[in-house]
This record gives sequence, C-alpha cells and structure tokens, in this order.
Amino acid sequence: MSRAGANRRIVGLVPAAGTAERLSPLPCSKEILPIGFQTVRTPDGERHLPRVACQHLLEQMRRAGVREVYLVLRSGKWDIPAYLGDGRAVGLHIAYLIMGEPHGVPYTLSQALPFLGTASVLVGFPDTLYDPPDAFGSLSEALVQTPADLVLGLFPAERPDKMDMVDLGPGGEVRDIVIKPHATDLRWAWSMAAWGPVFTEFLRDFVAVAPVPFVTDEEPEGRELHLGDVVRGAVSGGLRIESVLFPHGRCVDIGTADDLKRILCGDPFEARKTERDT
Repeated sequence: MSRAGANRRIVGLVPAAGTAERLSPLPCSKEILPIGFQTVRTPDGERHLPRVACQHLLEQMRRAGVREVYLVLRSGKWDIPAYLGDGRAVGLHIAYLIMGEPHGVPYTLSQALPFLGTASVLVGFPDTLYDPPDAFGSLSEALVQTPADLVLGLFPAERPDKMDMVDLGPGGEVRDIVIKPHATDLRWAWSMAAWGPVFTEFLRDFVAVAPVPFVTDEEPEGRELHLGDVVRGAVSGGLRIESVLFPHGRCVDIGTADDLKRILCGDPFEARKTERDT
C-alpha cells in the first residue's frame, strides 16, 4: 500500500474560472451549458431534464469515491452555484472558492490548497467530457497502488496543438510535458490527474515563485502559466509521476464552437442517457 493510504479522503478539485472567450457570447457559464438529457425518477414518475456540461465530470468523480468537491470560480459566474447549489442533486458536497490571481489554472487551483490537507485529489476540467466512465477511478487506484506523487490520465490526442503532450518512459513514467506543440511524434495527451499531498505542497511552492508572465526558453516574451508547466517542474524536481493510459478512451473539450457542435449534434458521449433518483 502506498503513502496515499487505504482509507484516505478523496477530494475533487475543479477549475471553473475561465472566461469562455472561444464561445463568447453565451447566455450562461459554459460549465452549465445543457449538452444532453437525463432521466430522473421522482415519486410522480420519470422526468426528462437537461444535463449540463460539468455534470459529466462531477458524476464521474463521485463514481471514483469523491464526496466533496472544491469548485473554483471567478467573480461573476454566480449562475454556477445558483444551478448546482450544495451539490446534493449530483450526490456531492460542493464548496465554492473565488479565484485570486488571474494568471492561469495553477493559480486557480491553488485557491483550494489551504483546504486539502493530506487528501488525495482528483482534478478534471468542467468543460471536458471523458470516456471511459470509470477513468477517475483508475487514476485513484493507481495513486494507491504505486509510489506515485502524481498520476496523469492519458488519451490519444486528436489535436496535439491544443493539448499537453506527454513523453513517457518505458515503464509508463512521465519524462516530460510538451505544451500544445505545432508538430510532434508524441501520441498521448493528459487531461485528468490524481495526486497526493507531496504534489499539493509542490504546487503551492511552485506558484509562489513562478514569474508572471511565465517565461520559457521557447517563449521569452512570457505567457500564462499552464498546469503542464507545473508537471514539468515536478519531473525536474524529482517527484514520481506515473500514467494511466486509456487507448480506446476519449476526452472532448466543448470550449470551442466546433467541439460543442459535435456534442450537440449527436456525439455518442451524451447519447447515453443517465438515470438518477430524487
């Protein structure tokens, strides 16, 4: 058994502070855009209700053992807590935090760090649909069964120029991250993660000293800090980073009009209707 522990607290961490510029203008936050329907059983019979984008992520986290979720917003996105409430409709306890420094996803996630303690953390993106449905459970199990500080969920990349590509060693260990390359021979992209307290502390320390804007050799003019940059730093810092591959899986980001259209026009992700009880 690894340092993650057998009876550990598992927390979901969700960054939802984006501006959705690629879909603007929208009538609501993209995280609660209706993208399908669900069947709900009530004392009066079945009802067919809209299923919103982030519900896909939250239900998969719950299936992996998460019971509490920290959802980090930016000021003004009050329609998200107005819709999700305390989380009971999706079987979770949801707490809302407000983004501090607007310098990238790592800063957004860092708002939750004082509340995490020694918890195991599952991270996913609320505008991304994941398949297989038990992917987060596989990551959580890998965190327990290996000495990893961080486990990345890897999917075949449909658009490497839009994703963080992963360079793997022969045993599945992560050797490097290449962020949104224009051209690459790498096959796998990461889109979900599980980590323990060692990486929680590393993330806290990394964002505390990262330059703003974030400067690299390839981009000396600077840019927004990506979570992939933190992972690269963790590799250089000697943390153990493992991977779980989903060779037949998919992750679809609905943050662009083209990908949203794919889902709304019959992508099989949402063709499977879900059922729950009220």
